[in-house]
Amino acid sequence: MSNHSASDSALDPESAPESAPESTAESTADTPASSARARRNVTVLMLAQAVLGSQMPMLFILGGLAGQSLASNACLATLPISLIVVGSMVAATPLSALMQRYGRRAGFFAGTLGGAAGAAVATLGLLYTSFPLFLLGSFLTGIYMSSQGFFRFAAADTASEAFRPRAISLVLAAGLLSAVIGPQMVKVTSQAMVVPFMGTYMAVIAINLFGSLLFLLLDIPTPVPASEGAPAGRTRLQLLRSPRIAVSIIVAMVSYALMNLVMTSTPLAVVGCGYKQSNAADVVMGHVLAMYAPSFFTGPLINRFGVEKIMGTGLAILAAAGAVGLSGVELSQFYIALILLGVGWNFGFIGATTMLANSHRPEERGRVQGMNDMFVFGGVTVASLASGGLMNCSGGNPVEGWQAVNLAMVPFLALAGAALIWLALRPRETA
Repeated sequence: MSNHSASDSALDPESAPESAPESTAESTADTPASSARARRNVTVLMLAQAVLGSQMPMLFILGGLAGQSLASNACLATLPISLIVVGSMVAATPLSALMQRYGRRAGFFAGTLGGAAGAAVATLGLLYTSFPLFLLGSFLTGIYMSSQGFFRFAAADTASEAFRPRAISLVLAAGLLSAVIGPQMVKVTSQAMVVPFMGTYMAVIAINLFGSLLFLLLDIPTPVPASEGAPAGRTRLQLLRSPRIAVSIIVAMVSYALMNLVMTSTPLAVVGCGYKQSNAADVVMGHVLAMYAPSFFTGPLINRFGVEKIMGTGLAILAAAGAVGLSGVELSQFYIALILLGVGWNFGFIGATTMLANSHRPEERGRVQGMNDMFVFGGVTVASLASGGLMNCSGGNPVEGWQAVNLAMVPFLALAGAALIWLALRPRETA
């Protein structure tokens, strides 16, 4: 395993071990100039993940509470959160196409504009106690959530093949800071105005407007328009027929959807089993830390052991999380299950992202990345909608509901595991 630390050497693409080429993706020359560009872009994207990314925990913490205060039916309280994910799914393909034509910077500016507009509309919904207006704001907020998902791909654009897994990992690792900044911002702003929660949504507007200035520092070339007669790349159907692309999408979708399924149900399960809300908050915080902390090491692990083994390890850890969840409802079991859930998501999702980034040509980038995130967030949408139903409606008490949530992981883990085994048994694709 690499002996490099997760500090300065983590941002040095030249310190990463060489790996055999295995993709048809664009090859980035590992010259001093390209290394400096890669380090710069990763640093900017890490800052964006930390600062702009802090709005996501803010919105997820307050979305249900604000919805509960506005909805006529308490069963619809979490609908604003689901609509954020729906908006993200809908925006994925248009944003990817925009980035393919005009560059990453244009797509990220569009994302922050959507985030600011969504928070502004949600603020009006709170001011006028209008649940439909608040839902519209939540949907528009999904535009930012979708654009944040492309930070990881942008980190790979100017990175050498050896540095690419580490670049992706480091950008996701900056989520550790957003996981701390967001909740603290909620504490300061949620009751800062006469109308509850309005201060937080106004803070989200400011975060988007000022945080977007970070993208002026990005140095990612705009894709060159295809000349007449130049290869247009494979169609979406042809891309899906590529085994490595198909498997990477399946593993990413399963990893993210199952993480969301269990995480969304956790506060309901913890409180329903007799523990305090503060206990639930601590469990979720442990989970979020476990999601991002391994990112400092996931890239080197991929370079050392191969992306398929790391993806498989991620799926195995997700299965272990489900097994611990089924074993009981002691507070320690909640902690262990949610920590394993975070680590499993990290390995599965970063591994799948790395495989996808190494499995397509430059002219196919917008098409395949938009399609990938549409599927991923589509799975997350279904999971977020199903989570409450499984927890509250599939058993006579919270313990049975929690068991139903964890049992629901089994068929999807089996699907992803079977896909990964099938890929391993196939001959290696040629460029």
